[in-house]
Amino acid sequence: MRFKDKVALVTGGGRDIGRAVSLRLAAEGAKVVVNYRGDEASAQETVRRIQAAGGVALLYRADVTAPEEIAGLVAATARAFGGKIDILVNLAGGMIARKTLAEMDEAFFDSVMDLNFKSAFLVTKAALPHIPEGGAIINIASLAGRDGGGPGASIYAASKGALMTLTRAWAKELGPRGIRVNALCPGLIGTSFHDTFSKPEGRKATAGNTPLRREGAPEEVAAAVAFLASDDAAFLAGVNLDINGGLAFS
Repeated sequence: MRFKDKVALVTGGGRDIGRAVSLRLAAEGAKVVVNYRGDEASAQETVRRIQAAGGVALLYRADVTAPEEIAGLVAATARAFGGKIDILVNLAGGMIARKTLAEMDEAFFDSVMDLNFKSAFLVTKAALPHIPEGGAIINIASLAGRDGGGPGASIYAASKGALMTLTRAWAKELGPRGIRVNALCPGLIGTSFHDTFSKPEGRKATAGNTPLRREGAPEEVAAAVAFLASDDAAFLAGVNLDINGGLAFS
């Protein structure tokens, strides 16, 4: 129970990797705020599973690109759990669509950057007054932030690369306050993201080129989040940790 008496806020915490992270943190004792925007049924199921296992969870809908909704999310978290947020996981994000440079416009650029990059800035800024010494912020970036992503994913990749740089900058800024900031860079993980945006033959080829010869599982990402959030990672700050089965190295 590494997170007994800890409070965790997980944006995008209702499904896929977000669900796995929420369940893992709760299983280790954290009180978890499961944030979602669109898929209420999946988010409710995540909370149900946490509660059925004896854990504590709060469900809260908020668009993390909207400052006023973020303010409500942070206020509800603080009100429910004693005014503190020990663990913040900035996980909400997505590709929206695959578009080439010729196909995209400024509105598309802004929407992708807002969802994957600006949201982390807005949520972290709002939550920071509630994060105590010893707190941990974990940003979910991507292998795409290192290698530029696949076809039509240039802005998604750029948003994740920016998040990786922001992770390093915040580690320097917040480290003296006793707050650690790190990021995870998942590769091919078996989620609805790839069900939507990746062709089956492409996924099979990528898995075949991975030294471990398979896709990753959301639970494996969740285990890495739990590690970075825990005292076991007490001297890690500014790390962008690859979790891709050996497909690429930093």
